[in-house]
Amino acid sequence: MPWTQADLDQINQAIATGAARTSLPSSGSVEYRGLNEMLRIRTLIEQDLATAAGAAKPSRIVKIVAAKGL
Repeated sequence: MPWTQADLDQINQAIATGAARTSLPSSGSVEYRGLNEMLRIRTLIEQDLATAAGAAKPSRIVKIVAAKGL
């Protein structure tokens, strides 16, 4: 499902006001289980909008540290 800027604005408003239920323009009424879920969905929307706008996807950096233990 393609997200819109209106979806992002609506979820930001819901997070700011502490509402667990909101109405997203592209998917109708949504009830979230908690703030963590709302923050996760917001991140997904932001990433999808950035990808649609031609921005590069965020990359993950993994740093591996090894030691002999001496």
